[in-house]
Amino acid sequence: MKENLGKADAVVLLSGGLDSATAAAWALAEGYHLAALTLDYGQRHRAELAAAREIATTLGITDHTVLPINLAAFGGSALVDDSIAVPKDRSEAAIATGIPATYVPARNTVFLSLALALAETRGASRLVLGVNAVDYSGYPDCRPAFLEAFEQLANVATKAGVEGSTFKIVAPLVSLTKADIIRTGLTLGVDYGQTTSCYDPAQDGRPCGGCDSCQIRAAGFAAAGAADPRLTRFPSA
Repeated sequence: MKENLGKADAVVLLSGGLDSATAAAWALAEGYHLAALTLDYGQRHRAELAAAREIATTLGITDHTVLPINLAAFGGSALVDDSIAVPKDRSEAAIATGIPATYVPARNTVFLSLALALAETRGASRLVLGVNAVDYSGYPDCRPAFLEAFEQLANVATKAGVEGSTFKIVAPLVSLTKADIIRTGLTLGVDYGQTTSCYDPAQDGRPCGGCDSCQIRAAGFAAAGAADPRLTRFPSA
């Protein structure tokens, strides 16, 4: 049971990935007092849970909840079902086409609902997340239309909303390229060596280098003219 954690004015969804770390750092720079929520949803890339804890500690976010929910019980995605292969070594054109096998049904709807519940308990009116509609255009729950719809829902589905509070979805990265996100994070002092993007890492967290997310991350660092410090931890990856 959480006791005496006090108030926050924003809840950030912190996955342990590059984008969510950048969004959290951005929110702190904007002056938000953050509570962080990480979901342990049965994902095969469990390295991100340790990464989220490390990032939260580095950023000084002391109110950090890691919540277990078993989306693997539903299956339907390469991220939670071992019988579905994570796509590897796809071309840029293939990555940009259609909804990939790594889409987790309704994941961001579930995640934002839980973040909204946490926000009500903390007295927060902002939900911060690092979704990006440019490099992840295949995911329907990363689009501005989804974020706008959920914001409307939040304001009619909660006690706080009915009593006059106004919830806002804050997605500072939604229209940025991966390179621009990386540049933003570097300016904010984000340690990208702590973040993980790989959908199918080794047990020790070593990135596979071939999944869509690894390829998008590598292209982003190359376009930003920066080295990926995550690879320093795993120099042969």
